[in-house]
Amino acid sequence: MSRPYVLGRDEGEAIWFLGNLVTVKVAGEHTSGRLSLSEFVNPPGFAPPLHRHLDADEIAYVISGTARYTCGGETFTAGPGDVVLLPVGLPHTFTVGPDEPLRSLVITTPAGFERFVADVGEPAAERRLPDPGPVDVAALAEAHARHALELLGPPGATP
Repeated sequence: MSRPYVLGRDEGEAIWFLGNLVTVKVAGEHTSGRLSLSEFVNPPGFAPPLHRHLDADEIAYVISGTARYTCGGETFTAGPGDVVLLPVGLPHTFTVGPDEPLRSLVITTPAGFERFVADVGEPAAERRLPDPGPVDVAALAEAHARHALELLGPPGATP
């Protein structure tokens, strides 16, 4: 059984993930695998590859910034205070607005996405956005397969 805890704003496991800062606040090991919660800071203009989760729902609560999400044939814009549901199995991506980083809390249920982030990323010694380097697409696709995700297209692609 897990113990209760409180993490401050700058606490948690910090990971550089595809040019983004991800701070794991609640990992699956703390919830018997039921859910995970991570804070994401995505730079302006960032878009992840088109992908889908084969076993998890993803929920994003936008703290600051804006993003255009595409999921299941629908496109919508979300800003501060908005909640975005990306249901299991539906291809999705998003593009961060050009004016400021997107800061959001992301819940996945069941947990596991945080292990994918750790597998693909690297520990972040500093909490500032890095300059993103090139992405090894083949390695990224292999990591997707190991973590019940499917890579479907390039960043920002339409499902």
